Amino acid sequence: MPPPSLDIIDSPQSIHSSLWRASQLARGGARCLDTGFAALSAELPGHGWPTGALIDLLLRQPGAGELRLLGPALKALAPRRIALVQTPHAPQAIGWRQLGVDATRLLSVRAATSADAAWAAEQILKSDSCAVLLFWQRNLRKESVRRLHLAAQGGNTLFVMLRPLSCAQDASPAPLRLSLTAAAGGVDIGFVKRRGPQRDTPLFVSLPSLNLLHHASVDRRTPAPVAAGSVLSELVG
Repeated sequence: MPPPSLDIIDSPQSIHSSLWRASQLARGGARCLDTGFAALSAELPGHGWPTGALIDLLLRQPGAGELRLLGPALKALAPRRIALVQTPHAPQAIGWRQLGVDATRLLSVRAATSADAAWAAEQILKSDSCAVLLFWQRNLRKESVRRLHLAAQGGNTLFVMLRPLSCAQDASPAPLRLSLTAAAGGVDIGFVKRRGPQRDTPLFVSLPSLNLLHHASVDRRTPAPVAAGSVLSELVG
């Protein structure tokens, strides 16, 4: 007897959790964390940020609102450590506190080369010792991206790579790729890749503002960057 047609099956997920109709968002096969923004969560497979996978945030320019967009998820995971690799600017404790994250939970890593930074990020993922890994990178070999995605699948880390918008042209194993463009009062989100139907129009998300005007001085409780070679000892210490 031939297999039943998908036309008479209520849901492709009844065959396998990783199947979905092209007109629908995927629902099974991934662990997800609520974004904290209802309109965005409604547009994502699993209705949230996938964990244990690579997420690509493609920025037209740094500071487009990426950390405020991730803020609710970071706050929810803040009791555990948050790793920052190759941040474009030194982390500011005041700003992180307004996101609901204690700066003492941050592990900031700086590396001399892209290869060293990718190595550090891979060790963090393999150790599964951080709830979140945010990795800023401009140029990364395709092999390195695949290795990082595979390493992420072995754990439950919320792993986000923040890269220039030009990287949207490159192939990526990331199941979720979003472009971010700053807009008045928030950010415009483009859906470069998702497990579901194509969306051509951006989604505007209103973001909370951060008041840093009266905190220009350096907060000494902000963690100093550690060298890539010392990542493992720092994680297990």
